[in-house]
Amino acid sequence: MVKKGTKLFSVLNGKCPRCHEGDFFSNGFTFKPSKITAIHENCPSCNLKYMIEPSFFYGAMYVNYGITVGISIVTFLITKLIFNASLLQAFATIFLALIVLAPINLRLSRILWINMFVKFDKTNSNK
Repeated sequence: MVKKGTKLFSVLNGKCPRCHEGDFFSNGFTFKPSKITAIHENCPSCNLKYMIEPSFFYGAMYVNYGITVGISIVTFLITKLIFNASLLQAFATIFLALIVLAPINLRLSRILWINMFVKFDKTNSNK
């Protein structure tokens, strides 16, 4: 599948971007709003500080915006072209899709954001 040492490995598995060993999120996947984006302060394996600077993850909002726009466009095209839905039905479907996928988007945007700034380092990996 996806090999350790690639950004995709870290993103798909929710692992530390530097060592690919420690978990990035402190909770498993959940729909509970207070736990969706909860992360460890430091990597449990290599001790990388995840909050690189104050308010570091505010930049993840831009990533989340891009993901949201992409989902909205794809959902609109599917509902209009394949299901021949009305405009109101298409927008209702977009709204529903964005609500259901919000937890995934929030987690994905955070892990993508930190992976833009931190590289994999073999010396910090246990294997």
